[in-house]
Amino acid sequence: MAKNYLRKKKSGVNYDKWGYLFIMPFFLCYAVFSLFPIIFTFYNSFFENYMNGLKQVGPNFAGFENYKRILADKDILKYFWNTIYIWILGFVPQIIFSLLLAAWFTNRRLNIRGQRFFKTVIYMPNLIMAAAFSMLFFTLFSDGGPVNDVMMKWGIISEPIRFLAGRNTTRGLIGLMNFMMWFGNTTILLMAAMLGIDVSLFEAAECDGASPGQIFKKITIPMIKPILLYVIITSMVGGIQMFDVPQILTNGEGVPNRTSMTIVMYLNKHLYSKNYGMSGAVSVILFFVTVFLSLVVLRVIREPSQEGGA
Repeated sequence: MAKNYLRKKKSGVNYDKWGYLFIMPFFLCYAVFSLFPIIFTFYNSFFENYMNGLKQVGPNFAGFENYKRILADKDILKYFWNTIYIWILGFVPQIIFSLLLAAWFTNRRLNIRGQRFFKTVIYMPNLIMAAAFSMLFFTLFSDGGPVNDVMMKWGIISEPIRFLAGRNTTRGLIGLMNFMMWFGNTTILLMAAMLGIDVSLFEAAECDGASPGQIFKKITIPMIKPILLYVIITSMVGGIQMFDVPQILTNGEGVPNRTSMTIVMYLNKHLYSKNYGMSGAVSVILFFVTVFLSLVVLRVIREPSQEGGA
């Protein structure tokens, strides 16, 4: 009997290799389009490699000289602060607004009609290209744009407001655009998380006399924490990589006085001048900053739940 069992087992089809075959395309694409560029960026950051007029200088091994030059630049911290500040301007109202919308749409008592229509409408800005969105805002809020014209006709202002010449107004417009482009995506993710919560938890809380605010704070937020963590980290990574909106809105200059210049815009200037060594070093620094901030967010959000479980 044992021999017959072993023979049947040997003659059976081993499906393990087919699983590896099916996932192979993903790993090949990842290696070619993601892993190799990352490794090459690290490698390139240790070399002096730039254009001096029409003459190519390098590549010459420079060690950590590119990193020293970047860290010695006093403006680098300014660009990091600009990036984080503009991201916060867009993300804070985005997460608050998205949580409220998700809670309303998933509330069984409210039973809002036409949810498919509203979901489509709030997600539509996410489908518009950032370049088109930036050009639209540039036209609307220019000195002679429709916004100034309407406010002057209504007597709200006596002369045009230079939205793109002020530090706070320029940052505010960039934050507003990021909010409008991404709040729909965030709302859909949070709605999916809330719909996955067991209804009996809400019913038990209501029977115990919990208010809607207490239910939202004590049940909804803890139950959607994994998705909330995903939203925060992905939004932060996207915010640190912010480029297209401020680049187009400020014509790549980060006006006024580089107060809206982001770290990736600074990186792009090195790439535009073909200083590949410096641009590689900026990319590596940006990579480690992103990893550090992601770990901080992960620890801050997970810590309370771990303490509560203990």
